[in-house]
Amino acid sequence: MIHSAFTAPGRFYRGNLHTHSNLSDGCLTPEEVCRRYKAEGYDFISLTDHFIGIYKYPIADTVPFRDENFTTILGAELHSGAMANGELWHILAVGLPADFEPSHSPAFLPVEGQESGAEIAKRARDAGAFVAVAHPQWSGLTLEDARSLEAAHAVEVYNHGCATGCDRPDGFHTLDLLLAEGRKLDLVATDDAHFTEPDHFGGWVMVKAEANEPDLLLEALKRGDYYSSQGPELHLVEANEKSVTVESSSVVSVIAQGNGTAATAVHGHSMTRTEVPLQRFYNSDWVRISVIDAAGKRAWSNPIWIK
Repeated sequence: MIHSAFTAPGRFYRGNLHTHSNLSDGCLTPEEVCRRYKAEGYDFISLTDHFIGIYKYPIADTVPFRDENFTTILGAELHSGAMANGELWHILAVGLPADFEPSHSPAFLPVEGQESGAEIAKRARDAGAFVAVAHPQWSGLTLEDARSLEAAHAVEVYNHGCATGCDRPDGFHTLDLLLAEGRKLDLVATDDAHFTEPDHFGGWVMVKAEANEPDLLLEALKRGDYYSSQGPELHLVEANEKSVTVESSSVVSVIAQGNGTAATAVHGHSMTRTEVPLQRFYNSDWVRISVIDAAGKRAWSNPIWIK
């Protein structure tokens, strides 16, 4: 079984799905944010400012910054309802309509009578958005919290801003527990850039689409036709119940992960085609891949369901 990201028609486009401007708590204008990502070789971004009352519920109009080589997808970081720790939900919504109705979320504190996180996530998905659970480790997300967000397409497993700002970048534990329960979820790496610290150009998605157009990119994200990276490239991930074959740019480690303790690594030098045995995956219905290059940069596949 070959993952759909490597069989879908088109080519890969590099994009960032989590970024802020001075419409909320970032320090650059939307135009300058877009200019910098384009200058760094990105094909698209989604500018996802904080959708709360103190910032007047912004959905940045980035349409004027599109051109023949660079595009944008409208989006926002949604906040409503309390997690188990009493703090406000953070939910990434990429592909929101510009007239998405605000929740009653005046500031970064839960208030009585507002939508729950699950409710606003479902409303965003129903409106056409790609929905991801933002920075689970930074948020202090519990498994019960994560289970409640049934509208999610993906979990943010690497957040570069959380890596540089608080050393809490991870969402893999949350993702893997949900996969173990049978949830069909993908994963995303993002920046969460505010440009107030070195929180930018550190994690992205590579989306397979027939053209660099917002609607095509959004539909590819929803289908899972992408992988996530800090630098390495994935060219093929093909799995069956016995092994997984990975073709990539030059890496030193290829690691297969599955349910529970199911994990197998192959290490070497300048590896570009690697076969990883899956004998330890007898109790796993799924497998996902990490590759690591000589500089320690990683790329991650979405899960493949092998049983």
